[in-house]
Formats: sequence, C-alpha cells, structure tokens
Amino acid sequence: MTPSSSTLRAADQITYLDQAAASYPGRRYKQQLLAALDLCPGHVVLDVGCGPGTDLPALAAAVGDGGAVIGIDHDPAMLKQAQHRSTTHPQVTVRSGDAHALPLDDASIDRARTDRVLQHLADPRQALAELRRVVRPGGLVALAEPDWDTLAIDAPDSATSRGYTRYIVSDVVRNADIGRQLGRLLTDAGFEVASIEATVAMFHDYQAANDILRMPAVVQRAWQSGALDENTARAWLTSLTNGPFLAAFTFFTAIGRVPTTNS
Repeated sequence: MTPSSSTLRAADQITYLDQAAASYPGRRYKQQLLAALDLCPGHVVLDVGCGPGTDLPALAAAVGDGGAVIGIDHDPAMLKQAQHRSTTHPQVTVRSGDAHALPLDDASIDRARTDRVLQHLADPRQALAELRRVVRPGGLVALAEPDWDTLAIDAPDSATSRGYTRYIVSDVVRNADIGRQLGRLLTDAGFEVASIEATVAMFHDYQAANDILRMPAVVQRAWQSGALDENTARAWLTSLTNGPFLAAFTFFTAIGRVPTTNS
C-alpha cells in the first residue's frame, strides 16, 4: 500500500521536528525552557502546539503522578503521534484545539508553554490572550521562538545568502521576526515579563544546519517563485557543501508571569 501524499508530508514534518529537537541548539534551549517553567509535582501544565509530543514525557516526569499534562494541537497526524508517544504517561492528555481559542477553562493551568508555534500563527496576540486567560494568577508561561531575520549564512556569494534570508522572512515564515517581539507581546497581553534570553544557534556543519534550514527545498521554492535566479542559487548551494560552513541565527526564550493581583 502506497502512503498518501498527505501522510508523507506529515511524516516529513514529524521527522523535521524530531531532528530540530535532537540538534545541539534544540536540546540546549529545550532544557533551559523546562528549567525556567519551574515545574513542581502536582502542577497542571499545558503544551500549546505540542506537535508529535516530543516534550510531553519530560513535562510528565516533572509534574509526577499527581500532576497533569495537556498537549493541544490542530493537526490530526501530530495528535496521533503525540498520543502514541504518551501511552506510558497516564497523566498526559492530548486534545485537538486551536491556539487562538483554547478548549480550557479560565485560570485552570499552572504552567504553559509554546515552542516555535507563534511564528506560524495567524494571530499571535490572540494566542497570548488565550494563555493569559487559562493560566492561574502566579502561573508561568514560557515562549521560545527563532528570529529568522537574523539568519546569516557565510558563502562567497553573499548577495544570494541575503536573498535566501529575505525569502524566508517574506515568503516562508508567517511571523519571521517574532522572536524579538516576545517581551512586548507578553506585556501587551497582561503578563509580567520575568526573563528574556537570546542565544545564537550556530552551525559549522552543512548537514546539521540543513536538518533545520532545509536549504535545497527552500531555495527551489525561491527560484520557482522568481525570488532567486535558478543557476545562481544552484551554484550557491554547491558552494555551501564544498568548503568551510557557517550559519547562525538568534533564538529567543521569554518567561511571563500572570500577576497575582489586578493592577
């Protein structure tokens, strides 16, 4: 039986998310994000846009048997995989839902997180308003987002490197520079900003970078749309694989706290 194109796309997306999580920058920021949430046994924690459930087991271990973990995603394929990965953690519940209208009661959550989700949403402000609604006073929200406008790739043809970044910002990622906005968005949503951290995700190996950036696929889309010249773009890709490699972008994490009293 041949898998459908939609099944193949879902499998490819799950592979991509797993590769990003397993990369050194991915492991590092995920550990930082988990620590910043300050999870305790018995907490109820929400993972908005949980994807294939990559982080649900770690959240479950942190809140223990007396806690609860709720993973929400809108993609049926992701939900199926998340449920499969959580079968040994009875405190985990995976639910279909929209980040813009969370299927949860007011002030019902102790901790919440979004990990590389806001960059894709139609209305990040509404998603943060929903987090503000469902998280209890004194509760914490952890956000993690790249800032693709900071992407730099070294190549002899620096003009095409800049064109590649411009194409990602203008055509590939909906909210490409949201990483730098996290503090302002938290404040506007009524959170107290507890911390904002910026780290550089740097790659010295082409293949490791390609697991995250998917450069051949993106470049092909760019020349097909007319954003880059095909011959020039092909030569640029070849140059990346034939010499010393360096690519980097800035990754932001922010922690917001729900005020315990109304201001």
